[in-house]
Formats: sequence, structure tokens, C-alpha cells
Amino acid sequence: MTEHSSPHTTLTITDAQAQHPDTCVILFAKYPARDMAKTRLQPALGVEGAARMARQLLLHSIEQAVATDFTVELCVSPAATDTCWQTLNLPDLLQWSTQADGDLGTRLITASQDALKKHQKIVLIGSDCPSLTAERIQTAVQQLDDHDAVMIPATDGGYVLLGFRQVDDSLFSDIVWSTASVATVTRQRVADLGWTLALLAPLHDIDEPEDLAHLPSDWLKFAQ
Repeated sequence: MTEHSSPHTTLTITDAQAQHPDTCVILFAKYPARDMAKTRLQPALGVEGAARMARQLLLHSIEQAVATDFTVELCVSPAATDTCWQTLNLPDLLQWSTQADGDLGTRLITASQDALKKHQKIVLIGSDCPSLTAERIQTAVQQLDDHDAVMIPATDGGYVLLGFRQVDDSLFSDIVWSTASVATVTRQRVADLGWTLALLAPLHDIDEPEDLAHLPSDWLKFAQ
């Protein structure tokens, strides 16, 4: 069985229009290809299991984002026009963009600048955090009524959500990504801009085998 044909992962989303188009949730996503997605989980789950877990994490993240009733943009690699994305049977209501060339900082700033041309608030998320629910995303967006930015840190030192009403290159430039300093450095950059920041409770990303303890209780079946 390949990651394309897993019987376990289904997306229960209706193709309704976003009820709050002033806000955009940008979900950065990599296609859950075999031996290319969640490779650090392979020692625990194997090559196929890691790919299937990546698929489940992605579909769950999309489902939660769409359930917020905000506009949802998938910012993807490979390109949005690649036929691999058609295998996931995603809802028609999604907006699509292709990740810019360059490091993660360049990709984040490019997507943020483009989205702020059309929306008043944006939040950036990934697909690594099963506990980032629709309710938590909505709570984060509400903070932008009274703050310039909002962050949900990750317990590994990164962040699972970053939102703002305006963007500055300094939030994403010269960051050593995938290290324990990302959230701390970003918080300092926000402070240096003179912005107010709402800091919410940290959540667990699923990146390493030891992180599997933080999966929902029945999720290991998706890797089988």
C-alpha cells in the first residue's frame, strides 16, 4: 500500500465558502511522498508508515483550518499545478499558491506579503501539530483584534502558529530554522518592531519518534 491509497485518512469537509474572508489561514504543506515526508519518523514507523503519518497530519490540518470558516490557502511544494495534489481529493474551496524559491524565511515572507494584499489578518501554520484545532486557530485570530501579532509556540522551540495584521521582513530573515531558538528570536523581533504579541500555550509538533507519544490515542493506526 502506498501513501496515495491509504484507506484510513478521509477528509470530511463541505465545500462551503469562508464566512470570514478578512482572515486567511496559510497552511504551508509539502506533499506526503514516500521517503520524502516525515523521514525522521522512519526509525519508528518505517518508510511507508512515515509517509502515511505525514498524509494524516496534512489532511487533519487542512480539515481543522477549513473548519475555522476563514479563507484557507495551501502554500505548497511541489507546485500547486503538480498532479500529485489531485490524489488527495481536497475541497474546492481551498486557495492555492506555490512556495517561493529560497529558504523557509523567504517562503514565509513572500506568502505573507501576497496574502496581506487581500486580507486584514493572516496566520501561518504547518501540518505538524495534531493539537492545533480549529478552536485554537480561531482563538489565535481573535487575539489580533487587540494585538499586532499572535504566536502559539511549539514545545521544541519553534512555533506552530504565527499571525499578524502587518508583516515585516525581519520576522523571517536570518533565522536558523529547525532549531530551539526560532520562537525566542521571533519574539524578540516582534518586540524590536514595537508590536504587541499575544503568546498562547505551547503545543507539540510531531517530528521525532519520541513525539509520537503526543499523537491522539488512535492515530498510530494511520501508519500501519
